[in-house]
Amino acid sequence: MQSPSRRNFSKRWRRLVTMTTTFADLSLAPSLLQALTEAGYVQPTPIQAQSIPFLLEGRDLLGMAQTGTGKTASFALPLLHRLTTTPRPAPKGGARVLVLAPTRELVSQIADGFQSFGRHLNLNVTTIFGGVSQFHQVNALKDGVDILVAAPGRLLDLIEQGLCDLSQLEALVLDEADQMLDMGFAKPIERIVATLPKDRHTILFSATMPKSITALVDSLLRDPAKVEIAPPSSTVDRIEQSVMFLNAADKKAALLAQLETPGMGQAVVFTLQKNIANEVCAFITEAGNTAEALHGNKSQGHRERALNAFRDG
Repeated sequence: MQSPSRRNFSKRWRRLVTMTTTFADLSLAPSLLQALTEAGYVQPTPIQAQSIPFLLEGRDLLGMAQTGTGKTASFALPLLHRLTTTPRPAPKGGARVLVLAPTRELVSQIADGFQSFGRHLNLNVTTIFGGVSQFHQVNALKDGVDILVAAPGRLLDLIEQGLCDLSQLEALVLDEADQMLDMGFAKPIERIVATLPKDRHTILFSATMPKSITALVDSLLRDPAKVEIAPPSSTVDRIEQSVMFLNAADKKAALLAQLETPGMGQAVVFTLQKNIANEVCAFITEAGNTAEALHGNKSQGHRERALNAFRDG
C-alpha cells in the first residue's frame, strides 16, 4: 500500500497523456524527422510518445522510467526542436541546454544521442566529466555551446574555477536522478542549480521515487507533467537465473566452464573489487578468450575502447 504522502504526490502530479502512433505525429522540426527516418525510427516508445508533447509545450516534466525505455530521445528531440526553432548564439563560457548524468559512460551516450538526432542541425554538443584533462573541455566552453552534457563533479569544479557560466541557461535535464543522489551528488547538484536562472525549463528522469527524489522534484520543477512508464517486464521474467555454491578455490574453473559452454556468446562478469576484475580478466585471457577489464581506475580512453570492443563482439 502506498503511503499517504506518496498517494498525495501521485495525485498532485498525475496528468492524462495521449499515445502517438509515429514520430511524424509529434510536430517535430523536419530536420529531426529526417534524422529519425535515416536512423530507421518510425514509432516512438511509450515514454517518448507521452513525454515529447509536454516538453514541446515547454512544461516541466517528471519522467519515471527504467533504463532502456528510450529516455534520451524523450528529452533530446524536444530540446533540439526548441534550439533550432528559436535560434540564438550560445552564451560565452556557458550553454543553452545542460544535461546532468551520473557517469562518464552515460554522459557520452547522451551526447551521442543528441549528435545523432541533431545531425542536420547547426548545433554543437560538448561533454564534461572527470578522469581526463579539463583543457579541451574548457576550450570548448569559451565560445559557448548549445548542449552541454556533464557529470556533476567536474562541472561544479569548472564553475567554481570561474571557467563555466550557466547564468543564461534555458533548459536543465537531470537524467538517472536517483542514481546521482545514490552516488553522493546531492550537494554538487544543489550548488550547480544555485548558479542557474530560475526561469528555465526543467526535466527530471528517475527510475525510482524515494523521498530524496520527491524533495528534489518539489525544489526544482514547477507544476510538472508526470509520465510514468512501467518496465515491460521484470528482470525475473526476462532472464533465466541460477545459482552455483562454490568454494573460493573452485570459482575460476567454474567460470571458465561457463564461458566455454556452447552458445554462450558474450558475457559480463561482475567482481567485488577493481583488482579482482583485473585478475579475472587476466585469467580469462590466458585461457584463450578475449576480455577487457572495466572499472573506475581505468582511463576514460580505455573504458570507451573496452565498451566499443564489447559492442563490436
